[in-house]
Amino acid sequence: MPRTAEPSCLKWSPRPCHLFQAKANPRRVASKFSRLSAPEGRSILPKAVTSAMSPHPSRGEPKEGSFKRLKAQRLRGSRSPLPSLAASAVPVHPALHLSTQILSVQVLQLKLDLKLLDLIVSCLVRLHQFAYSVSRQTMNDVNKERMNGADDDEDEEGEVFLDDEDIIQEIPVDEEDLPDAEDEAGSDTDDVEEPDDSMHLFTGHTGELYTVACSPTDAKLVVTGGGDDKSFMWKIGEGDMALELQGHNDSVSSLAFSADGQLLASGSFDGLTKIWDVSSCSLKCTLEGPGGGIEWVRWHPRGNVVLAGSEDSTVWMWNADKSAYLNIFSGHGSNVTCGDFTPDGKTICTGSDDASLRIWNPRSGENIHVVRGHPFHTDGLTCLTITSDSTLAITGSKDSSIHIVNITTGKVVSSLRAHTDSIECIGLSQRSFHWAATGGMDQKLVIWDLQHMSARCTCNHEEGVTCLLWLGTSQYIASGCVDGKVRVWDSLSGDCIRTFSGHSDAIQSLAISANGEFLVSVSLDKTARVFEIAEFS
Repeated sequence: MPRTAEPSCLKWSPRPCHLFQAKANPRRVASKFSRLSAPEGRSILPKAVTSAMSPHPSRGEPKEGSFKRLKAQRLRGSRSPLPSLAASAVPVHPALHLSTQILSVQVLQLKLDLKLLDLIVSCLVRLHQFAYSVSRQTMNDVNKERMNGADDDEDEEGEVFLDDEDIIQEIPVDEEDLPDAEDEAGSDTDDVEEPDDSMHLFTGHTGELYTVACSPTDAKLVVTGGGDDKSFMWKIGEGDMALELQGHNDSVSSLAFSADGQLLASGSFDGLTKIWDVSSCSLKCTLEGPGGGIEWVRWHPRGNVVLAGSEDSTVWMWNADKSAYLNIFSGHGSNVTCGDFTPDGKTICTGSDDASLRIWNPRSGENIHVVRGHPFHTDGLTCLTITSDSTLAITGSKDSSIHIVNITTGKVVSSLRAHTDSIECIGLSQRSFHWAATGGMDQKLVIWDLQHMSARCTCNHEEGVTCLLWLGTSQYIASGCVDGKVRVWDSLSGDCIRTFSGHSDAIQSLAISANGEFLVSVSLDKTARVFEIAEFS
């Protein structure tokens, strides 16, 4: 608490609802008054003010030259009366006395003439005002008469009767061809905002949102991150009440819960990976090492080991419990855009913007296989997923192709071609081992039968598909689109079962709650929305 003897002032902090108290700077105050200081022996205030502030010698007539006297003289016009010669003790000549009387009479006559002139001017002004008011009232009366006359004319001419000889030609008109009043009113429906189908809206962020993760154990716990360098931990159904996870100095690009839901990893473009204790909502440790921004973070399926891919073409692995570096995987020639552990935890697969897939031994850091060149991708990889038996890696690229690689041999076993633009997302069905889905900027979501290496159905969108998510073990799949819509598709028929509206910009990521009842989406419109999907789970 500041000491009361010291001058103080209040200032508002940049963040709302926080009031801080800061001490006044003595040097700043001193310098401010030093600029107003006057030469020694002189006051910096006006003389009239200083004289008014000084104590008066008496309570009678104000002192000559005081502030009050100057003000009184200004109000009176500062005119002095004519001197009286009668009170003078000097002898006066009779002729001079007569001249004085004549002068007095002339002055009196002049005063009377001035009063008469003032009276005449006042009368003229009042006469002008009266004439103006009369003319204005007359104009108003004339306007009213004109309006009443026009109404009478309309009443007289309103009813017009036509005789048969006045008809020149009859033209039949179908009533269906006439425009309805409802159709004309519906022309303005384009300006009406679309409905919001979300059951919960989170608006805690001030920048674009890039990533979202749902707790695998708590059905209401959600974490979001984005371009405002922040990540928030909040719960579905509790409004904007949230805990801000502070510490990153750049956009939060990736979030992931550990398998048991006890830890949370956040990766940022500041090159740091932070580990958070979910139960206490506190920072456990900060993992450093990469020389570039973090593109993605993943957890080992059965341990608190975290993996992160970086813009500096390296992949790092740490022990989150001990905050210890375990290994670094070097070999890519560009950004490591995607990667993950195999479900059995024995292998790591990473994809890069250098158009290669690398398969690693996590213990030794050895690069087991490098997949690149023909018949693999010709442009940078954007996404990958691994089958549940840890045998196949499915990769997507900016070259619009999809390839399936045998992890054990490092060979391309098949290629899937149906897209005509960059592949943005890949997902495997938990319902069937042989089904996969891919989404691309060609406005298509394609459902694949991996057993026959062919497309089962194509789901067309209005704009590019940015993300997808299979809804648990059901046959339904959700897709996020550049148009801000979230759609639910039936993978058996390829039909769109439901379209969720609410976002006003591109969807960036999707996540499903632990109980399968809620779908969370984040968008470039700075919001996160929750949709109910219990009917599809």
